[in-house]
Amino acid sequence: MFVSKYTAQWFVQHGYEVYVLNRGSRCQVDGVHLICADRHDAGLAHLLKGIHFDAVLDICAYNAEDVTDLLRALHHFDDYILISSSAVYPETNPQPFQETQPVGSNSVWGKYGTDKIEAEQALLALCPQAYILRPPYLYGPMQNVYREPCVFECALKHRPFCIPQDGSMPLQFFHVEDLCRVMEAILLHHPEDHVLNVGNPETVTIKEFVEACYAVAGKPLQLVSVSDAIPQRSYFSFHNYAYKLDVTLQATLLPETVPLEEGLADSFRWYIDHPDDVIRKDYIDFIDKNILKTDC
Repeated sequence: MFVSKYTAQWFVQHGYEVYVLNRGSRCQVDGVHLICADRHDAGLAHLLKGIHFDAVLDICAYNAEDVTDLLRALHHFDDYILISSSAVYPETNPQPFQETQPVGSNSVWGKYGTDKIEAEQALLALCPQAYILRPPYLYGPMQNVYREPCVFECALKHRPFCIPQDGSMPLQFFHVEDLCRVMEAILLHHPEDHVLNVGNPETVTIKEFVEACYAVAGKPLQLVSVSDAIPQRSYFSFHNYAYKLDVTLQATLLPETVPLEEGLADSFRWYIDHPDDVIRKDYIDFIDKNILKTDC
């Protein structure tokens, strides 16, 4: 997950001593201490024995087992922050979603959302003073998910871009640097609220997002409107699901967030140097065969 790698780098660059727990199958950020193990390894508790952590930033826990296995292996720590997801809110809740609303199954996110709910519940049962952050779509440098990189690729290839219908569906984003800044603020100030929605206060439409991506790439944009008869996820990297998080509580810790255009420029600069690090999907092939009907 690109967020964990970016987080490690950000905290190193801001003067923190950072330990990274992973299997060591990929290159590590310079300056971290690698604990080469899986969080589910029986011997993890022995590896962590004698280490006191001021904070545990759990970026990659997807279910209750992920949380409980790590907590059982930890011996000494002060704070615990879990990165959860906005997927924990059922789409039937009134919007914008607030932290006080009930969580529940979401038909769009499915098991991913219910697993995140169970992870949150497991954490609070074992560590009631832990903090939980619920972001919308995360973006920024090191983004290897085929979201803004898909738009950048189309821009650089001088392709028209296919958007669902008129592109008016809103999207909410949060830059990974802002996520790191929120986590640091929590560690410094220990706010009273332990469950926080995080994200940009404003949403943008699909059309505005694509326009901003082409603009930072310096390429002209031609839009192609696609009928809702074609499933959106077969050609576009976001679900056909409009929602918004209320991030009022976040504002006390992070009064200002990175503007989307500035954040996309960060992401584009990284993408130019690391195009092969992106996990691509077959959107372009599907578009050429089923929407634009080209042979290229």
